[in-house]
Amino acid sequence: MADPLSLLRQYNVNKKEIIERENQIIFGEFSWPKNVKTNYLTYGSGKEGTPKEYYTLECLLFLLKHVQLTHPVYVRQAAAENIPVVRRPDRKDLLAYLNGETATSAAIDKSAPLEIPTQVKRAAEDGLESGSSKKPRFEETHVQKVKEQLAARLDAPKEASVTVDNIKSLSEAMSVEKIAAIKAKRLAKKRTTIKENDDIGMGSDLRVILDMDVDDTKDIVSRERQWRTRATILQSSGKIFAKNIFAILQSIKAREEGRQKGPIVPTPMVTPRSTPMRPLPQPAVYNRYDQERFIRQKEETEGFKIDTMGTYHGMTLKSVTEGTNPAVRKPPTNPSATPTSGLLPTSAAKLTPQQAAQNKRPSRTPIIIIPSANTSLITMYNAKDILQDLKYISNEDKRSQGCKRENEVLLQRRKEGGLTVPYRVVDNPQKLTNADWERVVAVFVMGPAWQFKGWPFDGNPVEIFSKICAFHLKYDEMRLDTNVARWAVTVIELSRTKRHLDRAALMIFWEHLDK
Repeated sequence: MADPLSLLRQYNVNKKEIIERENQIIFGEFSWPKNVKTNYLTYGSGKEGTPKEYYTLECLLFLLKHVQLTHPVYVRQAAAENIPVVRRPDRKDLLAYLNGETATSAAIDKSAPLEIPTQVKRAAEDGLESGSSKKPRFEETHVQKVKEQLAARLDAPKEASVTVDNIKSLSEAMSVEKIAAIKAKRLAKKRTTIKENDDIGMGSDLRVILDMDVDDTKDIVSRERQWRTRATILQSSGKIFAKNIFAILQSIKAREEGRQKGPIVPTPMVTPRSTPMRPLPQPAVYNRYDQERFIRQKEETEGFKIDTMGTYHGMTLKSVTEGTNPAVRKPPTNPSATPTSGLLPTSAAKLTPQQAAQNKRPSRTPIIIIPSANTSLITMYNAKDILQDLKYISNEDKRSQGCKRENEVLLQRRKEGGLTVPYRVVDNPQKLTNADWERVVAVFVMGPAWQFKGWPFDGNPVEIFSKICAFHLKYDEMRLDTNVARWAVTVIELSRTKRHLDRAALMIFWEHLDK
């Protein structure tokens, strides 16, 4: 494909005319806008992470027209006409290439995107002039001779002219056998040809076609069976919506409200006290696995039948006077009368979910945010392989292996000395709280600014990247996004086919993050 820089060099070396018309620069049958970018890099661009900048076609053409001027005068004149200037370090190398002294230049970026030229159409006047020039010229004598021949042919008497008297019947001109043969031949040809009808949508022709197809249409419609409707498409044969989906929704609602799942009565929370309260005495119940308690009881009472574990709680005066042994008495069946714990429930059992969340120890696990788009090279499918195992596996391969997408991924990063540090990887930053944002240490960006909508710092990428370390993962042959080139982002390039280079490339992430 022709590019503007090579065509400019070719036309300049061969001294061909370059036309400028209506903000277009025309090279023969190709034309580009004046402000189109060539693939010649400006001085200092494309090095050490700086964005690439290219000279425009108008800038280079203006330099060739004013090459005899000194550089300060050329700069002043270009500024007066509002045209970009060629920088002084590029002037010598660029003129050597455009004048044909060198075959190539180190500043030419072969991977730069090029704009497709437009085809230049010849003007109508040019076509008429070229057409008229190619017409042969006839002399007047030759033209006069042709006119005389036409006049003589028209004035000549007509021979065998057709009149009413000359018309004869077909039976007089041909025999009956010949007429029958002609009819049979015409009928056979008519059967093998399709009748052409231009007015098929008008008149009785459409009605005839519909009448011919009505029987076939009825037969087809009678065999049709409706497979799915708007109601049956929402029904599932394997799942019951009321049992499965409602149970899930109720559990989510109960978890959000701070309640436990199911109709289980919540047990009161008990907090340790410096001086625990004396437990209430409980009626003794015989237990074959708790014989030591009764043996110790006999030793403490020195052989007297004194039940130190007995109680008169809940007994009437009659049962006490009659001498009923309280040790063998059944305990009260009211669960509310018998405490469930040795300690009385304190006010800590009445804590609200908000107070319980405040008393909870805050997490210190660092958080890494990755994009949620499927077009990103790093997703929840392969985040653990990339960041923990330092090996790139594409999302398509992970899905083909049957891997499921997780809401969060917990990494274990191994450091020197056998120490492991956990990292939490998420792709939905909207669920993070203010305390979680203080633990965000890294973010992978894609390029569009809408990725940071709803983030802290008013979603400004410049302020976000000043607080959080930012990274961009791409293939080495892909073009770098313009937003990523302007932001303070560390670019990690991976090879599409060379997997043995993944570890060295992905170690850049941990090296920058540790710093």
